[in-house]
Amino acid sequence: MKKIISGMVIAIVLSGCVNDKTSSGHNSQETKDLHQESSVPINKDKNTIRERFSPPKDYEWVDEKSDSFGYFIENFKLKPYGSQILKYDGSPIATQHLHEAIFDIDTGNKDLQQCADAVIRFRAEYLYKMKRFDEIKFHFTSGDLLSWNDYKNGTRAIVNGNSVSFRKMSAFDDSYQGFRNYLDLIFNYAGTISLNKETKPVTQNSDLKTGDILITPGSPGHIVFIAGVSKNKEGKKVYLLGEGFTPAQSIHLLSNPFNKNISPWYDLDINEQETKTARYIFKPTNFRSF
Repeated sequence: MKKIISGMVIAIVLSGCVNDKTSSGHNSQETKDLHQESSVPINKDKNTIRERFSPPKDYEWVDEKSDSFGYFIENFKLKPYGSQILKYDGSPIATQHLHEAIFDIDTGNKDLQQCADAVIRFRAEYLYKMKRFDEIKFHFTSGDLLSWNDYKNGTRAIVNGNSVSFRKMSAFDDSYQGFRNYLDLIFNYAGTISLNKETKPVTQNSDLKTGDILITPGSPGHIVFIAGVSKNKEGKKVYLLGEGFTPAQSIHLLSNPFNKNISPWYDLDINEQETKTARYIFKPTNFRSF
């Protein structure tokens, strides 16, 4: 369980994600029946999003700048094709037919790295790799901000009743393990509500790009991130979607059980009242960007 500090109330609840896909409104059997073989070839021997997933017919990958967040995601190493989604305790989840790839990144051994945390993890890892350390900072759901720079200098969060304070309690530590400890703390107190506030709305379809998020803030809420974009000659785009989930589990790329012809690609529209993904229905549609 994750802890949320919200206003004057501290509650232990499921933060950030629904607990399973059936609670989001999908019928499990219906979704399973819709899932069929895609007409889009998958290069199963390749180990990045960009290399493994060919665009649909008449579409081409949209190029990302080599220093961009989108490039980082599209070229992140994947586990071998067919890998299962594993929970934080190493056991497989029950639903294994709604994903097409597993990102090769640890989940940790606690129930912390859930849906919003998967996006936070990738964003933080990207900034860490680019040595943009001053930008690694995230809010708790309460609104309190803790940066990596403060944490590595020994600052820790003190939760006392209904209040949060920060105090220097540890020695300087800028190791990667220290960075992971910082992220676990963020995962414990951040979620979809805080991440929604930290991002800005995307108002035009033409502006959607890899690294943008689709989010329902709440407790529970959910979030997916765009993991790839391809475009045809008319300028129409389709998208790959990644997510984490509850309980904490492997970050994975979703299949598209609603359009078998282009799966795992999705046809997305920011103006739709709702957007269906393999394990969650977003209503309203709320795309946001860092």
